[in-house]
Amino acid sequence: MSPLSLTYYITERNAVKFFKKVFGEKDVEAVLQRLDRLTQDEARTTVAQTLEVVYSLVKSMSVIMDGEQVLSAYYSLCTDHTSL
Repeated sequence: MSPLSLTYYITERNAVKFFKKVFGEKDVEAVLQRLDRLTQDEARTTVAQTLEVVYSLVKSMSVIMDGEQVLSAYYSLCTDHTSL
């Protein structure tokens, strides 16, 4: 365990002990459960936003690729002198 991890663990443990002593065991448990739910909701929101961005990027890429194919076909028609 790194010194930073150990410091974080001790600080977190002391904070939990302090809050349990000040606010009572049940109140702390309720707050921790609510914090856990909020963290899960935040994670779901982040995933949904990330998927939305990825979908938009893929959609934009396909539009650009389709546009390049159209331009490529157009340029080949314009430069093809055998059809004249």
